[in-house]
Amino acid sequence: MNDKLDTKERKELPDSVFGLPEIREYPMPDAAHVRAAEAYFRYCPEELKPTLARAILRFANEYGVDVGSPTVREYADM
Repeated sequence: MNDKLDTKERKELPDSVFGLPEIREYPMPDAAHVRAAEAYFRYCPEELKPTLARAILRFANEYGVDVGSPTVREYADM
């Protein structure tokens, strides 16, 4: 899987692979998508950033991705 999902692929994903499952945003079914979520983190609404940051770190750990963003790590600690 590459870092671009088509509509059909995205609809088939379970809620559990989204960084924000309640709104089905920031899918992270693989390492490429974890890196994409980290890159697009700054576009996340402020009030949802702590939740997304924790999800990014959880999926990064699962897929062996090194999260280099100090911002993501700071929000995860909130």
